[in-house]
Amino acid sequence: MTVPTLSHGLSRSRPLLEVTGELALAKGRVHEFCGPARRTLAAVVAGRTAGPVLWIVPAWAPERLNPEALLRFFDPGRLMLVEPARGEDLLWCMEEALRAGAVALAVAELPAPPGLTPVRRLHLAAETGAGEGQAAPVGLILTPGAGGARGVESRWHAAPAHGPGDGDEGWTIERRLARAAPPARWRMVGRGGGFALTRMARGAAAPDIRRSEAAGHC
Repeated sequence: MTVPTLSHGLSRSRPLLEVTGELALAKGRVHEFCGPARRTLAAVVAGRTAGPVLWIVPAWAPERLNPEALLRFFDPGRLMLVEPARGEDLLWCMEEALRAGAVALAVAELPAPPGLTPVRRLHLAAETGAGEGQAAPVGLILTPGAGGARGVESRWHAAPAHGPGDGDEGWTIERRLARAAPPARWRMVGRGGGFALTRMARGAAAPDIRRSEAAGHC
């Protein structure tokens, strides 16, 4: 099947969803979050949007989001959970949500990185939603391990990096791929009801991880 050519131009000319510090995502595009804390980073993004958040999870997945944990990031009452029973329906649901432009954020948990053609279809759907819908949607695909989806607007890796104290929560955030920005690395911590980024050297070691980052606990 032939996929139409994208007419996106440079990402820097697009409106951005400002998340925190230098973490910003182009609207009307699809981004990839990977790493053990990818759900946490997606929840942080959700907290910077308004209205419903569509979150697509495979029906066969053993883990589910914990509403109590989500309170740390956004009101779980905004969450619309979709659980497709077939693998091919994960991306179909994502594509339809982006094309409608009815939600500012659509998240899809995928068992593996998608290929180039499905990602291009998602971009086209997001562009349609931005032009014809109520919101310029941001699409997030969450992939295991180091990710690797081809054609995404940006790829971010998130891992827990909590300190020794129970209240010293933190994460290492890496921008590994972006169309209009170089790779970079930050430590993200909770601050004043929100989150703050401190840039790290690319080779700097993150603090020891003292607590696990499970899907059920964000």
